[in-house]
Amino acid sequence: MSIPTVEIGSNTTAAPFRTHDPRLEPIAAKVMARERLTAEDGLALYASSDVLAVGWLANHVRERMHGLTTFFNVNRHINPTNVCVANCRLCAFGRKKGDPNGYTMGLEEAWTSAASGYSEAVTEFHIVGGLHPDLPLEFFLDLVRGLKERFPKVHVKAFTMVEVSFFARRAKLTIAQTLVKLREAGVDSMPGGGAEIFAPRVRSIICDHKIDGSEWIETARLAHKMGFKSNATMLYGHIENDEDRVDHILKLRDLQDDTGGFQTFIPLAFHPENTALAHLPTTSGLTDIRQIAVSRLLLDNFAHIKAYWQMLTPKIAQLALLFGADDLDGTVIEEKIYHDAGATTPQGMTRKDLCRLITEAGRIPVERDTLYRPVSRSEDSFTVAV
Repeated sequence: MSIPTVEIGSNTTAAPFRTHDPRLEPIAAKVMARERLTAEDGLALYASSDVLAVGWLANHVRERMHGLTTFFNVNRHINPTNVCVANCRLCAFGRKKGDPNGYTMGLEEAWTSAASGYSEAVTEFHIVGGLHPDLPLEFFLDLVRGLKERFPKVHVKAFTMVEVSFFARRAKLTIAQTLVKLREAGVDSMPGGGAEIFAPRVRSIICDHKIDGSEWIETARLAHKMGFKSNATMLYGHIENDEDRVDHILKLRDLQDDTGGFQTFIPLAFHPENTALAHLPTTSGLTDIRQIAVSRLLLDNFAHIKAYWQMLTPKIAQLALLFGADDLDGTVIEEKIYHDAGATTPQGMTRKDLCRLITEAGRIPVERDTLYRPVSRSEDSFTVAV
């Protein structure tokens, strides 16, 4: 089957689709016809030896949706504590209460930490941390209130579905009541962490101390119904198989059909160093770019696929922009969680460096805010298009 050259936005694909894998031919026909792919299609994409053809298809969809545009933002990560009651085998970040390597920021320290990364007019604070056994919900509400008082223009993207569930249990509140309090304090949207892999078999091994996959999904569903936007993630490259990955992605697709609340999907490459799964190998570059491509092809109702440079390395993230990704995340500044797991990437990147990575890939950099509105910048101030 030979697919003719097709128009993609204002661009034209350089060559027709070709593959040596006959399993990809009916999938290509669906992609060109904008038909939804099935679980069986997803498994075929993972199994195919023709990763370039898979990437071609993903890039076709990416350019059909976004042309050459690649998004990034100027953000700062804040991890208020690494003390955690969970004991997840996938984690190198969490520490038990009393561990000499544990830390918990005071409120003033957290606010000062936020200010220290503010030189480039940050548009987003990204806040996640451990499940601390002693910190009350009010601590986190005060943290957000203080950030909003000091940085009223900055969007606060804070607390995963796992954290929200933990806050609710500790405060003896419902999830809905907890989300209302977070919104009133100033939380604007939510990150996508803690999803890991939804398959119970895998989750029972790698993160059995967290809420299960169905609880994650239902917490996200409720958050979306209450007006929160969020991201979604999948941790891959540990003990999961292709069936687990497809199941995870399609569960997210089903939820997006229902709520429309997800903004972007972020495949997260597992870093085994310093975890209980340190015997496992790290993901290969081929696995990483295939995962980006399969995500773009299966998640037809997600506007954005992110290549998170902190986990993939800037070089692989740059390549991923040709395999379906349209977002590189942002400047980040002082990311802790993945660096505790052995990530050797820088803990931050400048706007100039991000723009260079994007431009070298033949893409057009567009700075965005958390809600994907374009940001116009002059010196150290910014304006968000509304």
